[in-house]
Amino acid sequence: MAALQIVNVEKRYKALQALGGVSLSIEPGEFFGLLGPNGAGKTTLISIIAGLNRADAGHVAIHGYDVVRDYREARRRLGVVPQELVFDPFFTVRETLRMQSGYFGLKNNDKWIDEVMENLDLAGKADTNMRALSGGMKRRVLVAQALVHKPPVIVLDEPTAGVDVELRQTLWKFITRLNREGHTIVLTTHYLEEAQALCNRIAMLKAGRVVALDSTSALLKRISGSQLVLRLAKGGLPEALKPLVSHPDELVAGRKYTLRVNEYIEVEPILATLREAGAVIEDMHLQQADLEDVFIQIMEGEK
Repeated sequence: MAALQIVNVEKRYKALQALGGVSLSIEPGEFFGLLGPNGAGKTTLISIIAGLNRADAGHVAIHGYDVVRDYREARRRLGVVPQELVFDPFFTVRETLRMQSGYFGLKNNDKWIDEVMENLDLAGKADTNMRALSGGMKRRVLVAQALVHKPPVIVLDEPTAGVDVELRQTLWKFITRLNREGHTIVLTTHYLEEAQALCNRIAMLKAGRVVALDSTSALLKRISGSQLVLRLAKGGLPEALKPLVSHPDELVAGRKYTLRVNEYIEVEPILATLREAGAVIEDMHLQQADLEDVFIQIMEGEK
């Protein structure tokens, strides 16, 4: 049975088609990435999964429980970390987590609450009022709230947006541990290096539709070979080399260019062409294509 089953989900807001028939099946224990540009439909889909919004068509089930018909059972199996910092300013961190436990009928949950706070570096703030916390600390509490009932499926919607490096490292260490213990993780993020490092499988959305769905390794293989990154101190990129540019916007910005190369032997002819054109190289290095390159290629290829 799938941990999260999404079947032909559609959602429209007047003239806007937010989701146009999204189907995904996420297996228990997966670390799954849900990527896409702003407005792709990721947050709308998460709202439907969480039962905060209703699909116009299709259905969603968490461990076999429909999020509409079996809302209580589905919600018990789901923890969601939202993008927005939403909190009650009248309670301490510990009180907030105890109340969240109460929503799920959990009593005597302090041992797990203490463990969650310890792993998210919140133990020192346990008795601090929520309104006195920094933005980063409030973000940690949101993560703790999502985990307080030990849900088998955890959805993280931009969990590290605008937070410091320390929180990112602390969060991923704990989430990776939960994933190893069998929890299913669904992550949306604009930090594609996070998705590449953490996710076993990735779906990419554009304009409410799935435009790519594969293992991370298979997606990375879509761009073969290496990339030659050049920064020019003088001159522009010769016309003969422009078809090799990976990111077309670089042709507008100028100076820095990322060129596709399949073999190292292709580098010398490129350098010769630059010399003949009178271009002077300020910096140069070879790198392997990453998930950002794949993402850009797929998004530009889907009109």
